[in-house]
Amino acid sequence: MAHWLMKSEPDAYSWQQFARDKKSGWTGVRNYQAANNMKAMKLGDTCFFYHSNEGKEIVGTMTVSKLYHPDPTDETQKFGMVEVTAGAPLKNFVTLADIKAHPVLKNMALVKQSRLSVSPVTAEEAKIIFKLGGLK
Repeated sequence: MAHWLMKSEPDAYSWQQFARDKKSGWTGVRNYQAANNMKAMKLGDTCFFYHSNEGKEIVGTMTVSKLYHPDPTDETQKFGMVEVTAGAPLKNFVTLADIKAHPVLKNMALVKQSRLSVSPVTAEEAKIIFKLGGLK
């Protein structure tokens, strides 16, 4: 199973709204590398929900529940989306400052490619995030 990080601005779509919705299509991604990351996702992969711009923290988990397919919000029909189902909120949010300060996490794609909205998370990074977040 792979792990991913998916960003959303909380004023556009927050973790709280997502948790109420229980599942959502991850629409609006218009970057080819981020789209390729979604194409690589498998059913059951774990994703971390990251509040970008405001908060700058990992706040919860999601599971890929539908594979990459056309994004109805894309008028060009070049980009797609995956569907994700809500997992658990983190007991302790993992902030960008926490990530940058950690010897392993400081090399995450989130830090190295900060503008990328969907990025891979290694198994080692995921294990640390779960632990810091109070989930495992």
